[in-house]
Amino acid sequence: MSAPTPSRSFCGLRHGATDWNRQGLFQGRTDNPLNEDGLRQAHEAAYLLRGVGISRIVASPLVRAAKTAEIIADAIAVPLTIDAGIIELDFGSFEGLPVRDLMIKHGVDSATGLVSILPADGENWEAMAERSLACVSAWLDNYSGDHLLFVCHDAVMQGMAKSLSGSYFKNSHGTPFGYVRDGAGWRIEQIVT
Repeated sequence: MSAPTPSRSFCGLRHGATDWNRQGLFQGRTDNPLNEDGLRQAHEAAYLLRGVGISRIVASPLVRAAKTAEIIADAIAVPLTIDAGIIELDFGSFEGLPVRDLMIKHGVDSATGLVSILPADGENWEAMAERSLACVSAWLDNYSGDHLLFVCHDAVMQGMAKSLSGSYFKNSHGTPFGYVRDGAGWRIEQIVT
């Protein structure tokens, strides 16, 4: 499989935190709401993004991403659309289990290692990266005059980063990142205002 390459730079943001995030559990498609920390992170992200020039937001349908996006869209007065193309990876039988325990059990200590132990009953990592990049690419092509922000999930953002730049990055809840097209290559950089 070969993931599509977006035509231009875009922004991504991991939703605010949930209780399962704080407990270190695989969350995937389990539709948990933001906790108090997550709501605060969404408002902080909205404040950070006020001067960046975002003109349209696309969010995953899962409530933690959709609510984060709604808070930001309301604060910066831009349109928001929900698109299942950037929904979180389905972790299959890992859903609800402790990430750290499974990493220890399988002897892995990195994102690459974690991807290598994902269960066969979940979504394929490369297929997730491909569908996410196809979604982003379509939005970028259809709204060529807009500066887009995609509010989604860690696995989605990491899968896109790995496909585009060749590496993973440290991704925190409610922290905006630019996926920057730099000539023929890509880099992921935190947005600081």
